[in-house]
Formats: sequence, C-alpha cells, structure tokens
Amino acid sequence: MSLAHPDREPTVQSLFGRSRGGPTVLRMLLGAQLRRLRLASGLGRAEAGASIRASDSKISRMELGRVGFRERDVADLLTLYGVVDGKRREVMLDMARMANVAGWWHQYSDVLPHWFEIYVALEQAASRIRTYEVQFVPGLLQTEEYAREVVRLGHPEASATELDRRVELRMARQELHSDPQPPQVWAVVDEAALRRPLGSAQAMRAQLKHLIDATMTSNVTLQIVPFLRGGHAAAGGPFSILRFSEPDLPDIVYMEQLTSSLYLEKREDVDHYLAVIERLCVEAEPVKATVPFLERILAEM
Repeated sequence: MSLAHPDREPTVQSLFGRSRGGPTVLRMLLGAQLRRLRLASGLGRAEAGASIRASDSKISRMELGRVGFRERDVADLLTLYGVVDGKRREVMLDMARMANVAGWWHQYSDVLPHWFEIYVALEQAASRIRTYEVQFVPGLLQTEEYAREVVRLGHPEASATELDRRVELRMARQELHSDPQPPQVWAVVDEAALRRPLGSAQAMRAQLKHLIDATMTSNVTLQIVPFLRGGHAAAGGPFSILRFSEPDLPDIVYMEQLTSSLYLEKREDVDHYLAVIERLCVEAEPVKATVPFLERILAEM
C-alpha cells in the first residue's frame, strides 16, 4: 500500500466533502494512518491494544477501517505513538468523530445487507470503477424499469414496497454520475446480458438506448464481449475493481454471491484481476464499436 506523507495529510473536511463514501473512507484512511504510526514506533498490535484495553485483533480491525473509532482510543494511540503536534492530533480526532457519521445509504438498512453496504460505500468513494458483467447490465447503468426486473429475479418473494425500496436504492447509487467529479466507470459486458430479455421488449429497448446515451458522457466507457469470441479471460464470473484517489486506500476487487460477497485487497489478488480485465478489454469489441453494436441489437428486436 502506498502511504501518504504525514505533512501532506488532507483536511478531514475535504475528505468528507468530496467523497460520497464519507465515513467508510474516513475509517479506512484513519486506520491506515494509525497502522503507519504504529509501525514507525516499532510497536506490535498487542502493545497497541493494551494501551486502549483492547485485543490485538481489535487493533487489526481498526487499522483496516472495519470498525468505528472511539475518540478516546484514537487519542490514547496517538499519545502512545508519540504524536504530540496539536494540529495533527486534531485532524485525526476529527476523522475519528466524522467516521462514525452514518452515510446516506443507511436509510436503506431495511433492504441493505451489511456485506453489500460496504460495497455501496466503497463504490460511492471510488475514483475509478472497472466492472465485468455476464448476466445483467451493470447496476450503475440500469434504467429503473430494468432494475426492477433484476431485483424481482433476486427477491421473488419481496412485497411491492420492498421492491420499490430496493429499486430506489439502486437509482440513488447512480447519483454519483452527476457529481462534479464523478468516478470513471469502465464496464465490459457480455453480449448475453444485452440480449437476455428482462421485462417487456419496450423495457429492453429503453435499456439499450440508455446505454447508448451513457456512452456519450465523459465518465462512462462501455465495451461488449460478443458471442463470436467464445471463451474469454473472465471465465470465473462477474467482478468489479475499485480504485480510489487517496494513496492510503488500496484497489479492491469485489465479487458478489447470492447471499454474501468477497472483497480482495492483497496486491497479488488485485493484480490478477487487473490482468484479467485488461485481457477482457483486448478481447472485447473496441470502444468505438459499442454504439453500432447496440444499435444492431435494437434493430433486431
């Protein structure tokens, strides 16, 4: 992981303000900085844990940004690590306070499982999202009607109210496209996802037209892997790679399952998936062929 220089730490207000991932990103950044300080002090996790009456596993979770922070614990750790500069302590204590503020997605906790809540937060904070999909149009590029059919497939017993809530959440995620500095979204989609009918023919046509419109925006790139390619690099299924503008945050690979998800952060794992998506981009139709490809499918409907 690349670590930012202590003298170049951004203010907590700038981090929270420009990142829609807000508290999740702050926890990860604060955890990474605490880890750096601990290592620079030559202390182990057990010693750090003893100073705040916690286990070494609690320190590990804090450094990974996977738990909330108590302001007192952060203050005690900073003292242990020899951080006496008042301004620097105040920035990190501000981060601890704001890292416990709920993100906008918490209003959907009734339909948002914890394993996916993490992804939504990371997605909102990412500066670049690269994704491969084989069965559906990527969630960030779905129309409301298409999204409703996808949600209905995954939750066939859901009430009308629950369906509405889940679709509303998916549409809310897409608001990141209208940010002043939206993430760069590069999607590679299998032709099967574009031809598999979901809902009415009218809904599918609207979805394909929506994809054409999306390719005209500055932050969306779309490539299609045609049937003619046969087998290809992503034989293991769909995945996403999230990259962040802050140097303390590593790239993260996300893979979703029916009732859980997998997050990969180890450099060798991330490098493997980066190589896979690079090969996919080579195997897919070139970007300039995307709109003509979509228009051909529309003409055949």
